[in-house]
Order: sequence, then structure tokens, then C-alpha cells
Amino acid sequence: MEKYRCTACGNLTRFDVVETTTVRSFHHYTVGGELTVEEPEVISRVVDSVSCRWCGHGRGVEVVAEES
Repeated sequence: MEKYRCTACGNLTRFDVVETTTVRSFHHYTVGGELTVEEPEVISRVVDSVSCRWCGHGRGVEVVAEES
């Protein structure tokens, strides 16, 4: 998962993130019809948009490089 920073207000902690994911999982139904979802595996994840929760801008949000 990426870390974000808003260049407009300096926010590092609150963002609205819209993403599209494709997940493969095992669906197990009991005889009574109750579903248990097991072994979820994320096949792909695309971040569609990120906006700052503090100032509302999405234009100034950047990905923060991971420190090694």
C-alpha cells in the first residue's frame, strides 16, 4: 500500500482512496446456505483516485517514497 502526502496542506494521514481490485477467493457454502469466503488473493489493484480529506484537493496528492 502506498503512503500519500498532500502538497497543498501537508496532510500525511487522511485520504479518500478509490480503487478497483480483482480478487480470487474460495467460496464455501454450508448445507444450510451460509457462506464463508476463504483464501482471498488480490490479482490486481488499481488506484483510480486519491483526494485529501483535510483540504479536499486531489491535484496536490503525491506518493511518498518508502524509506529503506
